[in-house]
Amino acid sequence: MRSLRTLLAAGLLACACGAALAENSNLLIQLQPGGGFRVWHAEGASVLDDDEVMLLDAEAEQGGSRLMATALGPARVVRTELGVIIELQKAASDKALLIDRDACGHLKTWHAEGGTRLTEDQVTDLFMSALPGGGPRLVLDDGRNAKAFVTGLGVMVAIWQPRPARR
Repeated sequence: MRSLRTLLAAGLLACACGAALAENSNLLIQLQPGGGFRVWHAEGASVLDDDEVMLLDAEAEQGGSRLMATALGPARVVRTELGVIIELQKAASDKALLIDRDACGHLKTWHAEGGTRLTEDQVTDLFMSALPGGGPRLVLDDGRNAKAFVTGLGVMVAIWQPRPARR
């Protein structure tokens, strides 16, 4: 069921962003145990191929797996209540990846670091506005728009910059 919701949210994100976009980005916001948010980015510097991610996912343990060799150096895989996280021990940046799967079983990795920056107030507003079918469109700084969707892993956010109107 969680995968079906993730697939539905991804489809809704694509519709929300549409062809009228000059630029866009997606984020995943997770409420952390004890409070606060963790923001994951759709794009980041650390990229592993699907085969490697599947092998790492299979080795995930509650306390963390043994160190394993990857294309990005040694990694440990931790199964948490918020999902499976790949911890990249020697990465210069983007040191963690969150594993997600769509309804078809395709892997998606969310990145600990990315280019989209939001304030804590913006993250809170987006998290609070999320609905399963998509919350209201919010306008962020610099005219960026955002829409938040509830998924099985947290709140997925589509952020886009509308193109100027044609004359």
